Amino acid sequence: MAGKGTRLRPLTNTRPKALIPIANEYLIDHILSALDGLFDGLVFVVNYKMEMIMDHVSERYPDTDVTYMYQENVSGTADAVLSAGELEEPFLCINGDVFIERECIVEALALFRASGKQVISVKRMENDGRYGSVLTCGGVLEGISEKEPSEEALVNIGVYVFKPEIFQAIRETPTSVRGEYELTDSIISLKDDFVINEYGGYWNDIGYPWSVLEVNEHIVKDQEMVIEGNIEERASFSGNIQVGKGTIVRNGAYIIGPVRIGRDCDIGPNCFIRPYTTIGDNCHVGNATEIKNSILFNRTNAAHLSYVGDSIIGENCNLGAGTLVANLRHKKDNISMEINGKMVSSGRRKLGMVMGDNSKTGINVSIYEGRVIGNDSGIGPGVILKRNVEPNSIVLAQQETTTSIFRKD
Repeated sequence: MAGKGTRLRPLTNTRPKALIPIANEYLIDHILSALDGLFDGLVFVVNYKMEMIMDHVSERYPDTDVTYMYQENVSGTADAVLSAGELEEPFLCINGDVFIERECIVEALALFRASGKQVISVKRMENDGRYGSVLTCGGVLEGISEKEPSEEALVNIGVYVFKPEIFQAIRETPTSVRGEYELTDSIISLKDDFVINEYGGYWNDIGYPWSVLEVNEHIVKDQEMVIEGNIEERASFSGNIQVGKGTIVRNGAYIIGPVRIGRDCDIGPNCFIRPYTTIGDNCHVGNATEIKNSILFNRTNAAHLSYVGDSIIGENCNLGAGTLVANLRHKKDNISMEINGKMVSSGRRKLGMVMGDNSKTGINVSIYEGRVIGNDSGIGPGVILKRNVEPNSIVLAQQETTTSIFRKD
């Protein structure tokens, strides 16, 4: 969990990737839930904003045996494993930035116990060029290709079972052309001692902001109905919704599930919340506001006359009355977002904005699709936002100079 998660900025400007909330649970909590009861101890390899991870784990899992190992130079996945220390028994290794289901872990462990060999987990899917493709012959590991696009490939999904021998292989691994120590190179040097776990379930590596939306959709789609708050008599809902303790859903609110709402929220009156929306704790969605397939982090408000579609809005944000977020191009083609200075296709026809923590919009702000607003920024009244906004910025619409002439008849 040592990396900075730069492709998820501005969300990761103020938190490590492991503490991005998805369906009102942090990513690290989803991973630990999948591991529950399977292990005696855990080792977290950390660096960036590690204190935040340590504080969360100590508060939420006070009885869990966790060792933190500092990766001084974040220089590749092999170096990350080596930073875990010289473990003397077989161990499970999971990338700290993936959403993985418990079934994948159980399958990998069962395969290790049955075969006595180390395990690399893969998933058959389209490779958009972000992943290494595992090459096999008759189900036997042959190699791992460079990251290149392919319509169908066995993608390495970052779930392994290793023996202690992996550490010596890592020490003998040279740097790659990227100048990093690649774990896949170390694995290939021991390929005769590896078997392949082809997983058929859901997996996502949380690589881009829209990945957060994808995982959120996956989690909430099959959720059960849980009503712990207060729904007033003339509020309406359909489908499975979850409403946390202390939340009030006021008259005139209309909710179509699956929707998940946290604790101590004020929802309505007269708002429309559409499927796959997740709202954090202490949020306010108010009169004539519509939220569709979006994620609102804790303590964020969209109180009046706003539309938010297919967007992620950070903590402590406020949308002024009349804030409108576009999420569809006139051409109805896929929307791209600027990531680390490059335009990257989201593969989605609908994608709104990503807003960092502690940012605000004034009244009557219109935001183009696929835009990014940095943390701790302010957008002035009436702005039509066509470009991304850097963190710690203020964007104001300049008022034209006018001259008034008064005549006395």
